[in-house]
Amino acid sequence: MKKLLSALFLVFCTVTMAAQDFNVAASLQKHVEFLCDDKLEGRLTGTPGEKAAAGYVYDAFKKAGLVMLTDRNGQDFKIKDKGEEISSCNIVGMIEGGDPSLRDEYIVIGANFDHLGINRLTVNGKAETQIFSGANANASGAAILMEIAKMAGEHCYMFGRSVIFIGFGASEKGMAGSWYFVNRAFSRIDKVRTMINLNMLGCGDKENPFSIFSQMPMKYLTGLMDDTSAEPVVLVPAEAPREITPSDHLPFYEKGIPIVSFSNGMTKEYHTIKDKPHLLDYQAMELECNYIFHFLKVISNTAVLPEAKSSTYSEPGAGEMNDDVHSPAECDTRPEFFHNSEKAFLENWVYKYVKYPRRALEAGIQGKVLVSFIIEKSGEVTNVEVVSGVDEDLDEEAVRVISVSPKWQAGRIKGEKVRTRLVVPVEFRLTTSKPKIGIKK
Repeated sequence: MKKLLSALFLVFCTVTMAAQDFNVAASLQKHVEFLCDDKLEGRLTGTPGEKAAAGYVYDAFKKAGLVMLTDRNGQDFKIKDKGEEISSCNIVGMIEGGDPSLRDEYIVIGANFDHLGINRLTVNGKAETQIFSGANANASGAAILMEIAKMAGEHCYMFGRSVIFIGFGASEKGMAGSWYFVNRAFSRIDKVRTMINLNMLGCGDKENPFSIFSQMPMKYLTGLMDDTSAEPVVLVPAEAPREITPSDHLPFYEKGIPIVSFSNGMTKEYHTIKDKPHLLDYQAMELECNYIFHFLKVISNTAVLPEAKSSTYSEPGAGEMNDDVHSPAECDTRPEFFHNSEKAFLENWVYKYVKYPRRALEAGIQGKVLVSFIIEKSGEVTNVEVVSGVDEDLDEEAVRVISVSPKWQAGRIKGEKVRTRLVVPVEFRLTTSKPKIGIKK
């Protein structure tokens, strides 16, 4: 009789999940289309469009039954950008864990809802407005976050640890929202056992598969994935050999908190006006949503998880090399390239001196190489390394040109120079016309 009741309970849960999941693809599309509506004007940090996106995420969390840790105005903070003070916010809700031995520990799952805003220009004497809708980056991740919140709210009894859901603001401004949560807003950050980040999950294909990246020891990640595969999931992520793309998991990583990132990676529409809702595969997103929900459930109930490690970004060495490395969002004054931004560095140095490797050119290889580097207190560029590569020759050329950069002005915190880690995209793009960058012999 006991076995029969257990079997009936499992069937009931499966049917309930299936019924609840029936319209997930349609709900995901609804979320994305709202966030990408032209009225939000690209959700630029500090604008009414970003505020509207934050309010939408709040309403979705509250409707899902989460215990809201912020009001509709969010966990607000201010950042400085080019001397201007900009306001943004995070939206935070929680499901309390049901296991008395685990409920005081937290799993954080988050996605950003902001984007690049608009660009006004004149074409043939006519004023035009370009809107960076950011459907894949990152309305897709925010949409999946809201649907997982709904699923978790309906099945809250399944979670051992408490789960915190966060919609991050100001991600495009040096991941300021996630940095603020980690370093200023959450007093129990030492109890966060894992952070799960959702970023660019709308355009998976053979070149950009649904992938998982983590810096947990392999025995933990493999165990979590094996346990999740035993759940009613259809799509299973590929294990990414290295970080898919920098995102809001970085401030958690810098704090030493184990991170897991789900993404399809960058597409050619990334940070362009072509990143529109009609390009997203909502059926595939539904399968991704289902997997991530079950992964979240598994990790919330796993008895033993890897411990956090402090100062992950601190690198041993002599002199100033012993100092901690900060993110740009931590700096009162960001590092500057000849009194200008990273964009100017790309335009006035990288693209001026980078050479397209001939082999890659002849093979038709193109893409964006994400490169991480440290601006030392002296202004020198060190520790140049590829975060997300495209091709060996393209990766090598991107590292080369950044490694020989002139000195920068160091970042500062409370007036003192600090070491700062930057990540920039170096784009190699083939066109039918002559390449804008030179060809390497």
